[in-house]
Amino acid sequence: MRAALSDTPVVLIHGPRQCGKSTLARLVGERRGYRTISFADDAARRAAESDPAGFVADLPQRIILDEVQRVPALFTAIKSEVDRRRTAGRFILTGSGNVLLVPAFADSLAGRMGILRLHPLSQCELARKPSAFLETLFHGSFKTRTSERLGQDLAQRIVAGGYPAALARRAAPRRMAWYRDYVETHVQRDVRELSRIRALDALPRLLAVAAGYTARLVNFEELSGPFQVTRQTIHEYVTLLERVFLVDLLPSWHTNRLSRLVKAAKLHMGDTGVACALLGVDTARLRHDRESLGPLLETFVLQELRRQASWRPIPISFFHFRDRDGFEVDIVLEQGAGQLAGVEVKASATVTENDFRGLRKLRDAAGKRFVRGVVLYDGEISASFGESMHAVPMRALWEAR
Repeated sequence: MRAALSDTPVVLIHGPRQCGKSTLARLVGERRGYRTISFADDAARRAAESDPAGFVADLPQRIILDEVQRVPALFTAIKSEVDRRRTAGRFILTGSGNVLLVPAFADSLAGRMGILRLHPLSQCELARKPSAFLETLFHGSFKTRTSERLGQDLAQRIVAGGYPAALARRAAPRRMAWYRDYVETHVQRDVRELSRIRALDALPRLLAVAAGYTARLVNFEELSGPFQVTRQTIHEYVTLLERVFLVDLLPSWHTNRLSRLVKAAKLHMGDTGVACALLGVDTARLRHDRESLGPLLETFVLQELRRQASWRPIPISFFHFRDRDGFEVDIVLEQGAGQLAGVEVKASATVTENDFRGLRKLRDAAGKRFVRGVVLYDGEISASFGESMHAVPMRALWEAR
């Protein structure tokens, strides 16, 4: 963020509500003389809406505009101010909705803005230790070594999720209550503000259905089944939930070399703490419910990788891989100009050759772009399974080298 402020007029911090955007903006900004205006305040929002140009013209030299998605009329005014006086670090914006999907915002500030996506806390942030997993995945080698199984601790991490305010509550039932309240408030306030759709009563129930649907290929016809709404309406609802970072659609990886690839996206919850609270799943139940543990673990790993990737200077794009013959890879990572790696997620404590079928199919499809395939599992041994294939204990995802 400091690098962006040194050479970019506008820096946007966006991500889900309560993940720490405002805290980060103030932590960095207050040391540099920034003042803060929050559009959660009705008076500030009304003033900005009534005269956007005048509001921006009267702002201090360095300003943090919090919850900027609430006043889309400001975007053009900010553009005009930046074009008039192009000063690095002039504006810090925070947004709880994905304002990049608002056409007026994207068009107004293209080429004038640095973007920082903030996620809930990762496991290595919680441990206060850096992780070498992504660096090793693309540039290193997983050495043969042993480590202790996670066991019950893995289920606890999945259920706890990554939101700071929830994790501050020591008692698991209180964390679950926070997540339920968070979803209700989020849907009632933010989603309604972003949408012109009035009949949003189905949204909380849809989110609960999505929690049980996590890590599955999205089928809008199937999702619309429990509701008296059309497939198109469910599609619009899922788009809204994605826009406020409550759900995450993972696209399929494809190549012209294969024509039998499944092109449907996978639906993932944005955080497993939210998912478990909506499903009423605690640690004890999750440990013994293998049907729920597998998909939730896959979502947990995806979101951990996304969080770690957001800090890296070289962008990483995420996909899944599946073909019509049943070969699949849970998570495909593409770095920079085409380096490709695959991660398969297993909840069990053992790995066999058969667990690498999808990764080998992906390697054949990707050709020279493929660098490594990993099966993450809750076992003890990190070991090679042939050229560029490794079985790696789950804890290596967030522990230091």
